[in-house]
Amino acid sequence: MPFFRYKVRDADGNLQEGQAEALSAEALASQFQTGNAVPISISAIEEQQGIDFARLFRFKTKSKVTLDDLILFCRQMYTLNSSGVPLVQAIRGLVETSRNPTLGEALAEVVDDLESGMELSGGFSRHPQVFPPLLCRMTQVGEATGKLDEVFLRLSVYLEQEKDTINRIKSALRYPSFVVIAIVVAVIFISLFVIPAFEKVFASAGAELPLPTRILMGVSSFMQNYWYVLILLAIVLVLLIRRVLKTERGRYIWDKYKLKIPLVGDIILRSTLIRFSRGFNMSYVAGIPLSQALGFTARSVGNSYIGEKIEKIRNGIERGDNLTRSATQVGIFTPLVLQMLAVGEESGSIDTMLGDVAEFYEREVDYDLKNLSSAIEPVLIVIIGGMVLVLALGVFLPMWNLASIAR
Repeated sequence: MPFFRYKVRDADGNLQEGQAEALSAEALASQFQTGNAVPISISAIEEQQGIDFARLFRFKTKSKVTLDDLILFCRQMYTLNSSGVPLVQAIRGLVETSRNPTLGEALAEVVDDLESGMELSGGFSRHPQVFPPLLCRMTQVGEATGKLDEVFLRLSVYLEQEKDTINRIKSALRYPSFVVIAIVVAVIFISLFVIPAFEKVFASAGAELPLPTRILMGVSSFMQNYWYVLILLAIVLVLLIRRVLKTERGRYIWDKYKLKIPLVGDIILRSTLIRFSRGFNMSYVAGIPLSQALGFTARSVGNSYIGEKIEKIRNGIERGDNLTRSATQVGIFTPLVLQMLAVGEESGSIDTMLGDVAEFYEREVDYDLKNLSSAIEPVLIVIIGGMVLVLALGVFLPMWNLASIAR
């Protein structure tokens, strides 16, 4: 089992640090909570710092559990629980009808855990690649309050809203992606087939070629002679990027700097804050203490950089600051949202105000997505124009020189 480095506060409020072995970070957090300790941070200890090149070429054959699978699972669990079907019998039936083999295998192991006396949330925590941390924590709350059916209903609504936001972002980025791919394909086609045809004409004329033409011919010649090197480099680069993004540091750097991508970064940031507002609202309404709700949400927003900011809000609340002051210090919320949080905190309606914050960000994201294509079009036009200019200079300048020689 992997080792984790942890920081917790015991029942007396004392900070404790150390290392422990556990199946997952969620399982270790559950152990601390059972002992009346509040987890502050739990991070995996990497066993090796170097790059394992053997793992670069190792491909997983298991199918990934998608949002659609989790939405269907939560809907089914809500229906079965509200109908009074025993928990073990309900999950065993879902194992037999699951359309995703990975989800079915995980549920089969959850059934074994339930029959051995483990709680449902503990069984979910043993499969962090299948069940998100927020789902595990909300299940734990449902078990404690006896409202497991309501928890699964809220989770299904939350996941459906999450899926809708992701689909809208993908739809807005589909057109620019197709244009960029078309540009790359056009450059490759011209370099491999068009420029070599002109190269034969220019070579037979024996005229001195201008610099743009020589550059184009050099690029074309390199692509024709060393295309396999380019393909190999592309494959290695993709595998290295995937490997780096699986590390904690690499994922943190990417999550931080993708928020600064022109035109798209703000949309990603607001989409992440929508996920935070919804998850925090759902946890708070379920009765989870404010500090723990922030901790659960920090691990479920899907962005380690934003998760770190949320942990800072949590630390500020544990030091005695209020929610609004702690949120102001991290610098990821707009002044209008901070005012909404302040009003909700003063009136005692944080849950309602968090829902309003999520709707506010949704409207902003929806507006930006509708205008994303029109904002990207000028950039694409400039790129295409630059490509056409380079090709025109490289192809037509020597043709004009040949015409002058002929005259």
